Amino acid sequence: MTFRSETCAVPSIVLSDGHVIPQLGFGVFQVPADDVVPVVTAALDAGYRSIDTAAIYGNEEGTGRAIREFGLPRDQVYVTTKVWNADQGFDATLRAFDASMAKLGLDYLDLYLIHWPVAVADRYVDTFRALQALKAQGRVRSIGVSNFTVANLQRVIAETGEIPVVNQIELHPRLAQRELREFHAANAIATEAWSPLGQGTLLEDKTIAAIAKQVGRTPAQVIIRWHLQLGNIVIPKSVTPSRIVANFDVFGFELTQEQMDAVNALDNGGRIGPDPDDFTVGGV
Repeated sequence: MTFRSETCAVPSIVLSDGHVIPQLGFGVFQVPADDVVPVVTAALDAGYRSIDTAAIYGNEEGTGRAIREFGLPRDQVYVTTKVWNADQGFDATLRAFDASMAKLGLDYLDLYLIHWPVAVADRYVDTFRALQALKAQGRVRSIGVSNFTVANLQRVIAETGEIPVVNQIELHPRLAQRELREFHAANAIATEAWSPLGQGTLLEDKTIAAIAKQVGRTPAQVIIRWHLQLGNIVIPKSVTPSRIVANFDVFGFELTQEQMDAVNALDNGGRIGPDPDDFTVGGV
């Protein structure tokens, strides 16, 4: 399957279960519920064909409304949401899924993720088993995880017999996650980057600014292009229509290996979000 916009065919990643996800999507983290309909509409109008939300974001209802009202065939918009920490566990996850689907107003979901492992609560394996049940019922096409470490992934695989198709993790030039990406590659897990622009902290970086000047692009476009050339799935977020459009306009240029190496050299382990090993909000 190819996800086509008015301007181009969006590059896609074939997941290990055979389903296809657009490599460039749009995230709605921190988009207020009152603003999400016009923001998602602007993203779809710009050409995005993958929308990433989560129960905890509080904007599933508006996200689903925007997708439905935009009027594309259902199979042309890839939709992801996530089960929150407080809803982990087999039965609770099934209830949380029903609640999310009611808000989204969709008859099936493309990708359902466990939002955080919350290992101390010891419910993420049972939660993944619930995702397996939803997939078996045909209500979800693909199942994966978010913010999982190598140890978390190894346990899920060992105890459920299934490899998550995606691990969505904090990933940007200052936190390139090489070790985790290597594990993903060895186990056919697609790497999806949240906060791909470092929540804006990288846009003033001198190295990236210099490359942007060399290629005649914005710093954000350079970073998104870096992700794409690494093979990451990337979901930048913006509420500004001009930036939504600009962030999608990344298919008409490439970074040289020298430029890629320069961006790679920025990796210093600089995490912006919580450490998955420590993050327990809503989970205990």
